[in-house]
Formats: sequence, structure tokens, C-alpha cells
Amino acid sequence: MSRLRIFNDSDPAAPLLATEDGEAIARELARIGVTFERWQAAQPVVPGDPPEKIMAAYRADIDRLVAERGFRTVDVVSIAPDNPNREEMRKKFLDEHFHKEDEVRFFVAGSGLFTLHVGDKVYEIKCEQGDLIAVPDGTTHWFDMGPEPNFVAIRFFTEPDGWVGHFTGTDIAQKFPRYEPGQAG
Repeated sequence: MSRLRIFNDSDPAAPLLATEDGEAIARELARIGVTFERWQAAQPVVPGDPPEKIMAAYRADIDRLVAERGFRTVDVVSIAPDNPNREEMRKKFLDEHFHKEDEVRFFVAGSGLFTLHVGDKVYEIKCEQGDLIAVPDGTTHWFDMGPEPNFVAIRFFTEPDGWVGHFTGTDIAQKFPRYEPGQAG
């Protein structure tokens, strides 16, 4: 189940708020300019389906988002637990960074953990199947796909070549829990 936990950035052991309620998650994240939505597929899709079938299942929501935000590129990424590059891929975005365009992801299957650092708060969002998150450009954050990544996501880009991470050099991401799918907490 999707989850939001909010912490003071100096206290990763004691959440100020923890909720699995989708409306509460959307409301709390909207306060910091982050969009959280839940989408339903128009037709069944499963990991391994071709990108065209996956995008067709969510065409109405994809088209709405593209029209609202002016995205120029939409693609599908699929990462399985047996990927030989999984450790390198996981490590790539575990440190605090930001992008110069919005980071928008829709989870078709599987899960991942977005952690945002805004002011003196840390917002930890576990995204799962059916969740869309849109993190505004310039928002410092990190992403953890877990030790055995397993997700299919639709990605949205403004620039045709995607986005680049600009790392802050802080160690805050190491102070907060890593993503271990299937564990409570």
C-alpha cells in the first residue's frame, strides 16, 4: 500500500505523520507543490507487456497530463530483480539531488521510494502500482528502488533527452531508511 511519512530532517527515527490514505497523501504533498494521483488502467496490463500496450491502458490520463504540463516525451521503463546492473542502477539516485525539470513517474507495477527534502522536513513516499508522483524541478530528493528493483513505470519528460541529476553533496539521504519492499515501518 502507498504510504507517506513526514519527518523533521534532523530526526529520521520519529515520523511526525504516517498515512496510507491516498487523499491524505495527495493533500499533504500538494502543500509542497508535489502532485500525487491514483490512476486506473482502461485495460489489464502486466509487467512484460510491450510499452505500446501499457501506454494505451493509461492513454486518457497520459494525454491529460501531457496537455496540462507540456511534456514532449513519454516512455516506459521496466526494471526486474534479476537485472545484472541493479546495484549500479539503485546507487545512481540514492544521494540527494534535484533536476531542472519536473520528475514525473507513474507506477504501472511494482514500487519505489521517493524521499523529498523540503525546508526542514523530509517527505518519504512509497509509490506502488497505480500511483503517479510529480516532483517539481528544483526539489531536492532521492529515489530508492530497493535491493531487488521490480517496477514498470511511465516517465514524462519536457526535454527530449530527459533529465540530469544535480547532486547537493549532503549526506542526509544516508540518515534515512532505505527501501526494503515487504518490510513494515
